[in-house]
Amino acid sequence: MTPKISSIVVQDFEHNSIDLLSTYQDQNLLLLLYNNQCLGCTGRAIPLAYKLQNMFPNITVIGIHSNFNNEKTTEDDIKSIFTTKQLPFPIYLDENHVTYDAFNSEGTPQWLIINKDNTLYRSIFGSQANAENRLLYALESLA
Repeated sequence: MTPKISSIVVQDFEHNSIDLLSTYQDQNLLLLLYNNQCLGCTGRAIPLAYKLQNMFPNITVIGIHSNFNNEKTTEDDIKSIFTTKQLPFPIYLDENHVTYDAFNSEGTPQWLIINKDNTLYRSIFGSQANAENRLLYALESLA
C-alpha cells in the first residue's frame, strides 16, 4: 500500500508557500508538473489538462511549473504561454524543482494523480497518446 502524502508545498506568484493538500483537502487532484520551456508541456500537456478538467468534474487540476534554473519565475512568465492571458486552472511554482524531485519525476510533463485520501494513485510521464490513454483509464477508475 502506498503511504499517505503529508504535504506538497509549492509557491504562489508572490512566492508564498502553499501546501496543496491543505488548500485542496478532500479532493482528487491531478497535478501537472511542467515547464514553460518544454514544448510537449505547453503544446500538448496543458491543453490535455484543460480537456481532462472538463471531462472529470470530480478532479481538481493544478499546474505546477517546475523551475530548473536559478531565475525567479513570475506570473507574467507563466501567463505568456496562454493566448487569453488567463489561467485555465490554478498554477503554482516549484522553485528549485523540490516537488518534481520528491516524486522522482522522469521529466516534464509529469502527471500525479492524488486521491482524496492524500495517496499517490498514479504517476505518469509524458504527453503523447500512450500517456493520455493511461491518464484517461486512471481518472475513469478514480471517478
